[in-house]
Amino acid sequence: MLRNLCDAHVHTIFSRHAYSTIEEDVRAAARVGLELIGISDHYSPMIASDVRPLEYQHFFNLGIVPRRWMGVHVLRSAEADIIDLKGHLFGHEMTFSPRKTGDVWRIPRSLEEQALLHSDYVIASVHGRDFTKHATSAQITAMYVGALEHEKVLMLGHLGRTGLSYEVAPIIRACAETHKLIEINEHSFHFGAPGSERLLATKSRCRELAEACAEAGVSVAVNTDAHISCEVGQVPNALALLEGIDFPQELIATTDAESFLAAVERGVGPVGDLRG
Repeated sequence: MLRNLCDAHVHTIFSRHAYSTIEEDVRAAARVGLELIGISDHYSPMIASDVRPLEYQHFFNLGIVPRRWMGVHVLRSAEADIIDLKGHLFGHEMTFSPRKTGDVWRIPRSLEEQALLHSDYVIASVHGRDFTKHATSAQITAMYVGALEHEKVLMLGHLGRTGLSYEVAPIIRACAETHKLIEINEHSFHFGAPGSERLLATKSRCRELAEACAEAGVSVAVNTDAHISCEVGQVPNALALLEGIDFPQELIATTDAESFLAAVERGVGPVGDLRG
């Protein structure tokens, strides 16, 4: 039986279409015996129809979230949208001056720089897909590889359910070279009716990714992508898939807090003060 005592991808009410607070998510994590949780709200155009920097203050102030809460390690994260075929993240070209107080920065900075400043790691995902409409498989592959080059990106989010055409081998190779992770996302197994073509394709792609990771020695993160606290830590379908291919426990970065913190350090650098 595989162990998974971390959930490094959960959402709060800041994500607009999620329904729990940070405290409710942490309380749920403690209740089910998790050692670590990662608060990973959407950093994306979907937060506001009129994209304005001050709509993203949730990220500007993430540094106040305690490191230990109800006996659980709490990491600060973001699920950032990949927005172009070069693998750039949302807000990378959007410069702004106003601070949340209304004062101005002495040196204008990008929204991406400010929003991700307090994140311990970033999950890079594709949501809006219009920019990929005429892209080739090679271009989509290069896009994901490009996203992995970002200094704060630790993992590619829900890669199994994107519906995009990409080559698995180059992405896994890039993960191996950069010490980044592939996410096996529980939420993906709830997209589509049981037995539907969409769900079968998702399971097949997730299995393909997991098998490639096992062969290459690349670690995975098993996460819920929870949008409500009762989902936190619940990953039966993801673990069943991994158990079905005899996936090695040592390649599950979310096995326990020690394993995940080590994965973060290898991929993006050490997490800051863990005492608070």
